[in-house]
Amino acid sequence: MPDSSLLLLIVIIVFAVGFALVNGFNDAANAIGASVGSRALSPRNAVVLAAIFNFAGAATGLEVARTIGKGILVPEAISYLTVIAALAAVIVWGGVATYLGLPVSVTHSFITGLAAAGAATVGIGAIQWNVMQRVLSSVVAAPVLGFIGGFVLMVILFWVFRQSAPARMRVIFSRLQWFTAAFLAYSHGKNDGQMPIGVMTMALVIYTGQSSLWDGIPWWVIALSALSISTGMAFGGWRVIRTIGFKVTALQPVHGFAANLSAAAVIEGASYLGIPVSTTHCAGTAIMGVGATKRFSAVRWGVAGNIVIAWVLTFPICAGLGYLFAWLLGMAL
Repeated sequence: MPDSSLLLLIVIIVFAVGFALVNGFNDAANAIGASVGSRALSPRNAVVLAAIFNFAGAATGLEVARTIGKGILVPEAISYLTVIAALAAVIVWGGVATYLGLPVSVTHSFITGLAAAGAATVGIGAIQWNVMQRVLSSVVAAPVLGFIGGFVLMVILFWVFRQSAPARMRVIFSRLQWFTAAFLAYSHGKNDGQMPIGVMTMALVIYTGQSSLWDGIPWWVIALSALSISTGMAFGGWRVIRTIGFKVTALQPVHGFAANLSAAAVIEGASYLGIPVSTTHCAGTAIMGVGATKRFSAVRWGVAGNIVIAWVLTFPICAGLGYLFAWLLGMAL
């Protein structure tokens, strides 16, 4: 008879790959939405560039993976059941949101689902609130910094290039977006791309009982996670890309450059500190920020409002799904 523990480990790895694919589908817009929307990069070139640099980011730096894997729940609450419930919650919500063309935070989806699953099995004491406070503070700080960064950088660029011909600016910033899109994709991989790594390592620690794995995460876990999320990004969530790149505001290459650079800087800083942030929030609000420099009404606030509503709904929906799936699995196992 097959080892049930091994079967559950395999199930989690399969779910983690699905999680990474959904992440790539939805979050592809974060890395390339502004570049495609400003017509600086063709959709095909943008997707290929983003997939390559997302892989590079996911394969470097493991601070976010460790925060996800051993910072959200107390050790006794980490089990196959809680991990599977959280993965199921994020796959369901991420898939629905992508189908509807809504950019949502896959990071917050998983963290919320995991916390709720832990609470369903062990109680509210399962959550490490000191870490959760850092994560929750980033829910407000990251989008605010993204908006301010995009706005301020756009104002600076307009002042520096105030005497430049529009055609010349279009050429310059179209070329520069190859670098900023790559930087944003890299930072996305270094933050969001770490989540499947954290999930797989959690499962391996449960299976082997060796917490030392956090100090030397197996190379195949890193490679599989990076490849999965990059594959999802390569296929692209085109409905989300159209929302973030075309519907929020009209973008020129200089706007795309400023939005990408400001969002990537915020995400990279968070990754360095080991804080999982929403790359969706950072990229989306940076685009709103650069759009607002033209005039406040240049941003389609109705579309922006729908995006914000989806961000807010992520928390109760994924909490409910994580709790429900954990309860159902607890009844079945």
